[in-house]
Amino acid sequence: MSKIPIPLDEIRQSVSQCRSCPLVDGRTNVVFGEGSPNARVLIVGEAPGKNEDLQGRPFVGAAGKYLDELLGVAGLRREEVFIANVLKCRPPGNRDPRPEEIEACAPFLREQTRTINPEYIVTLGNFSTKFILKTDRGITGLHGQLHMAGRFKVFPVFHPAAALYDSKKREALENDFVTLGQLLKSETINGN
Repeated sequence: MSKIPIPLDEIRQSVSQCRSCPLVDGRTNVVFGEGSPNARVLIVGEAPGKNEDLQGRPFVGAAGKYLDELLGVAGLRREEVFIANVLKCRPPGNRDPRPEEIEACAPFLREQTRTINPEYIVTLGNFSTKFILKTDRGITGLHGQLHMAGRFKVFPVFHPAAALYDSKKREALENDFVTLGQLLKSETINGN
């Protein structure tokens, strides 16, 4: 790829100045993402919720606490991964992202991915999975299986917020993070 990665601080500045969709008018803070700029694992969620919008940080509510636990199951810490969302601004009332909002925000996530250059992209839930894998298949049929998107290994899982209210999804999600940990460990041992 001939394109030189853009430093994360420059991408963050572009996101903070973005006015490409109406979500800018309702946001308190942009939620750019956070974590290691050299992460092996990029976690991609859907969009900021109320707490994230107020704090300007991804996954800070109950789903965020659960995500931290899940990372531990995989042998990871929050500081070792990079956590971002498809959308950088909160949709009103936490409604689903609209196609035109995803299209407006997509270049930012693409640049973040190019700059971080992770080994794995872990997609949380339907929206990020469908966006990253360019598929119409739902998360139920894709979770816990390794897929490829270009040069990236993509590992879809249920969204932690959905699993908080559904014990079947919770069990599947925890099993998927065990599998993620095994994948990461085997590649470290094999030197890949």
